[in-house]
Amino acid sequence: MVQQVTNGIKISVISNFEGTSYRNYRLYYAFSYQITIENQSNETVQLLGRHWKIFDSLNNTEIIEGSGVIGEKPILKPTEKHTYKSNCFLTSPIGAMKGFYNMINFKTSKTFKVYIPTFQLMVSNIYN
Repeated sequence: MVQQVTNGIKISVISNFEGTSYRNYRLYYAFSYQITIENQSNETVQLLGRHWKIFDSLNNTEIIEGSGVIGEKPILKPTEKHTYKSNCFLTSPIGAMKGFYNMINFKTSKTFKVYIPTFQLMVSNIYN
């Protein structure tokens, strides 16, 4: 697990290798990740959007931006958590992801970034 705190918002990430699949005659490595967003600040915040950079060992980089996470824009009061799961596909057995969430503080109406720490995506047997 990797963790990082930005402006009182703690991000925790766990990633797993899920197997391989073929799409359009090409081999892909499937990874899942679970993210927990914990509001350790004294203010109510809302996640508005996400920005991801996904890297693989073949020097491919994919940028993903969008509204919310998995169709939700969670509102987090102080001490509340939001956990979600998602996945990605790589063309190599090793990669990484990092990014940030765009959030808004309800009290000040100011938007801010919460950084998602870099986490590894690695096929299980590569560890051995």
